[in-house]
Amino acid sequence: MKRPKLKKASKRMTCHKRYKIQKKVREHHRKLRKEAKKRGHKKPRKDPGVPNSAPFKEALLREAELRKQRIEELKQQQKLDRQKEQEKKRKLETNPGVKLSKVEPVKEEFGHCKTKNKAISGKPSSKKSYCQELKKVIEASDVVLEVLDARDPLGCRCPQVEEAIVQHGQKRLVLVLNKSDLVPKENLENWVNYLKKELPTVVFKAATNPRDKGRITKYVKVKKKAAPFKSKVCFGKEGLWKLLGGFQETYGKAIQVGVIGFPNVGKSSIINSLKQEWICNVGVSMGLTRSMQVVPLDKHITIIDSPCFIVSPLNSSTALALRSPASIEVIKPMEAASAILSQADTRQVVLKYTVPDFKNSLEFFTTLAQRRGLHQKGGTPNVEGAAKLLWSEWTGASLGYYCHPPTFWTPPPYFNETIMADMKCGFNLEELEKNNAHSIKAIRGPFLANSILFHSSGLTSGIIEGKDIHEVVPKQKEKEEEENKEDMNSDQEIVNNEIDEKSSDMSPAEETWEVLPEESTAGEQSTRSFVLDKVIQEDDAYDFSTDYV
Repeated sequence: MKRPKLKKASKRMTCHKRYKIQKKVREHHRKLRKEAKKRGHKKPRKDPGVPNSAPFKEALLREAELRKQRIEELKQQQKLDRQKEQEKKRKLETNPGVKLSKVEPVKEEFGHCKTKNKAISGKPSSKKSYCQELKKVIEASDVVLEVLDARDPLGCRCPQVEEAIVQHGQKRLVLVLNKSDLVPKENLENWVNYLKKELPTVVFKAATNPRDKGRITKYVKVKKKAAPFKSKVCFGKEGLWKLLGGFQETYGKAIQVGVIGFPNVGKSSIINSLKQEWICNVGVSMGLTRSMQVVPLDKHITIIDSPCFIVSPLNSSTALALRSPASIEVIKPMEAASAILSQADTRQVVLKYTVPDFKNSLEFFTTLAQRRGLHQKGGTPNVEGAAKLLWSEWTGASLGYYCHPPTFWTPPPYFNETIMADMKCGFNLEELEKNNAHSIKAIRGPFLANSILFHSSGLTSGIIEGKDIHEVVPKQKEKEEEENKEDMNSDQEIVNNEIDEKSSDMSPAEETWEVLPEESTAGEQSTRSFVLDKVIQEDDAYDFSTDYV
């Protein structure tokens, strides 16, 4: 027999009960309003800001602004990552049989170059392809623009590449001082006067604004138009245009201009500024350009983007930390950041990062981690995170520091008066000097007191031939093995010294054992064995932990 279905309780109530509930609710709300009125409404306190009398006011405001920029950049990067993930999911949904790792043609929304996933992978074998692409750019170019970071121009010059350009013959080499807005004007003028003795030098400030870059879509086979260029003001563009246009008229035919340089000097940003479109991929990370890319500027001038130079591992640790895209993986972050910190002026670093005086790099990174809120589990300062933060700031395009040019000018061994005269032939140097003076006047650089003085390590050696990449690495390993052997020998010497010290502090029983004469009878030999057993027992029962207290 079926069980009868129970009826649900009705929610209906009498009007008397309903009105009574509403009355109680109104009384409760009235009571709460009265209590709030007695307490008074606490308005949120307005931030008074940093008072003018506070020390390091400019540094504090600058730090707050940098923190705000980092948060915005992080949000933008997370947004781009989400968009990329969505594109990958859509691709898998449309073509479930196709795997993304096997897709060879990779086209960018704003670029025209084709690269393969093999070139994208950051393996050491890709360094050979970098050298091959760089050779192609140098051979195909009539004019080569070597882009230098104005904060350390001498450290951004590669003697091996410059010598290769000179040996090719009939090629012009021009130096471009990019990021000129990050150094004081006096220092910029001194560097221009120093470099123009060798080669034509152009003052430049590329227009960079990652927020207007838009979305870069990979694995898209449809060719799309480049996005309009909307970013900050560019300086030096007219001077560089006139310099190349004048040389093209003198040359009498269409020319090709190659852009070369170390990573993160702004090669692709210069091309985007000249073209006024987002043609080349740019970003904060090093080594984004992995193959040559041809961009026509007009009917007579074509510009070629190239991958960065390969830094030789025989350079100093400072040069490796600043110029090598894989330095943060090869070298430990603490070592790379400490090498950079050792070449900077200590007093200006203290003012810039608003930290107290420090004795060594570990103390500085500990204090910096506490100030920036970088902590590990348990509340201990994240020293490695602080080192990575300093490394990223010094290799990025926001921190202002400068180097003094050498006191005496000495040309490199591969340059002589004839070669330098040939390099300047065909260019209107008087007009270039006027344009440089106008650009320096228009650029708003930092004050000398707000910048950090950096001691340059000189020219940075590079690798051009792909076969030299395997020859240089074993040498470095041999050096490391020799250093390890020396360390082992030194450790062995320390152990031997400790053994000698322990042997000098022998027990009385051991002394009696040594005093016994060599010639002895059978009874004396048994006595010796008894004493020896006694000594061994005492040594086994001895607590060795007291020696280390």
